[in-house]
Amino acid sequence: MPGWRDVTEAQWRDVQWQRSHCLKNAAQLKEVMGDLLTDAVYDDLVADQQQRATMSMLLPPQMMNTIVPSTGPDGMPAAGEAYSAAFLADPVRRYMLPVLSDRFVEWASHPFSSRDSLHEHDMWAVEGLTHRYPTKVLAEILPTCPQYCGHCTRMDLVGNSTPQVEKLKFTLKPNDRLQDMLDYLRRTPGVRDVVVSGGDVANMPWPRLEQFLTALLEIPNIRDIRLATKALMGLPQHWLSTPVVEGMTRVAGTARSRGVALAIHTHVNAAGSLTPLVAEAARAMHEAGVRDVRNQGVLMRGVNDTPEQLLDLCFGLQDEASITPYYFYMCDMIPAAEHWRTSLRTAQDLQHAIMGYLPGFATPRIVCDVPFVGKRWVHQVHSYDTVRGISEWTKNYRTSVEAGDADALDRTYPYYDPIDTLPAEGQAWWADRQRLDAGLGALVLG
Repeated sequence: MPGWRDVTEAQWRDVQWQRSHCLKNAAQLKEVMGDLLTDAVYDDLVADQQQRATMSMLLPPQMMNTIVPSTGPDGMPAAGEAYSAAFLADPVRRYMLPVLSDRFVEWASHPFSSRDSLHEHDMWAVEGLTHRYPTKVLAEILPTCPQYCGHCTRMDLVGNSTPQVEKLKFTLKPNDRLQDMLDYLRRTPGVRDVVVSGGDVANMPWPRLEQFLTALLEIPNIRDIRLATKALMGLPQHWLSTPVVEGMTRVAGTARSRGVALAIHTHVNAAGSLTPLVAEAARAMHEAGVRDVRNQGVLMRGVNDTPEQLLDLCFGLQDEASITPYYFYMCDMIPAAEHWRTSLRTAQDLQHAIMGYLPGFATPRIVCDVPFVGKRWVHQVHSYDTVRGISEWTKNYRTSVEAGDADALDRTYPYYDPIDTLPAEGQAWWADRQRLDAGLGALVLG
């Protein structure tokens, strides 16, 4: 990459250098890539940012360096058209640096897509604390990340606003929000498991994060704490920095003395993202005393939707990086994500295909996060209309939004395949429905 040709190893390993050289727009990408890419690629990126993107562009050098055009028998493709085509085909590029030509023209968004597709905000017990499961909560402690992913399920809250999406904003001061979370957990003894997320915990200043984790560890009913950070892969320099390693050693020691399981959950979607620094960061966290480092990926078309791609990634995680493959989620039904989403049938086939190759504890479960239901293994579906792409799911507990709903456990809840994956009959059914809905809308407006 011409723009980083003279970067030293010391600079590359420095977290502040990485943060200050993140790519935030097409002009900065061109400064790094120069004439390797054609102007059409930069124009395509700008068009997507202006017309479709639900997340602003933010890509650390560490991640940019893993977008590697495929090599042929003669080595790297030449600059220009060949290099650009290979660059656009790269799986990391496909989900971290979307361009307008990636997106579908027809069915760009599913008719039932929504900004908060999992209704997490409806289940806030206090601001930022989602109490969705009987014994588990999600603590969204901040709304920023070191890198932004186009498929982010929290695209309505996380990151900067885009021309398409005016982001939700927290209203409380950060310290007040964290204190309200702790107070709720102290008075809710049924909660034993806290996922500390956001955003990404790597963006919270370490002293404040350590203070929050130490307070969590003082609550008797909290038995599991999971730190959610894509930065273990996207910015491993953060997790290798001395203040963070020393701080995690203190927190892990306290957790161990109190019998609390402390884990890190990261988010790696492609084998090419696994570099020596990622492995070094994961091992540093193990040495600091973290019980487990696990991976929660997202199943996406053109990224990891073949058995070979999934197994390459899982073997790389398990064998080379000391990270346990844990989950692959089906991509959630957010706007402008249909080109990434897969059908339930594809997910079921992939789960079947990867069985038997990995140790049982390192064989990831592919799950569908069904609105109002929660995570379900893809083979737990109650019924599945493969023509219309509508699956039905059941649940075994009530969330806070259904506390007074006597029938909540007796009904089924729908999930929808991408319409372009359906047979012609199914696509026609959805097209007819869309025309009908548009007609009814016009009548109401009239």
